[in-house]
Amino acid sequence: MSLNRHQIRESAFKIIFAKSANPDADLSELQDQVLEEFHETEAPDQFLKDLVMGVSLNLEAINETIGGELKKGWTVKRLESPDRVILQMGTYEIKYTETPNKVAINEALELAKKYTGEDARKFINGVLSNIAE
Repeated sequence: MSLNRHQIRESAFKIIFAKSANPDADLSELQDQVLEEFHETEAPDQFLKDLVMGVSLNLEAINETIGGELKKGWTVKRLESPDRVILQMGTYEIKYTETPNKVAINEALELAKKYTGEDARKFINGVLSNIAE
């Protein structure tokens, strides 16, 4: 059974979230743990690898982009972890991939529905919409 794109994004979210909470964790071990939740035993999809590595390798630039959209005095580090990771993934997809902006934003909002509250969803939508302009 292969994961669909939404499940891959959710898996990437969980991996990036876990890595941000525990920087010393091994990415491949995190990936294996997350994929086990889906009873996925096949090799990870290239899209999953691209999302996780893309965010990791471009994190500084991604955080600068997000930081430019925050109110004065706010930093990316001040954001709640789920909000920060969803914004990082959405920004990566908007800035570094061929994913249509509307799709990247919609997928980020789907993750936000599951992992954040209503105010956070509105905030994520606003930030990513500004980045996509």
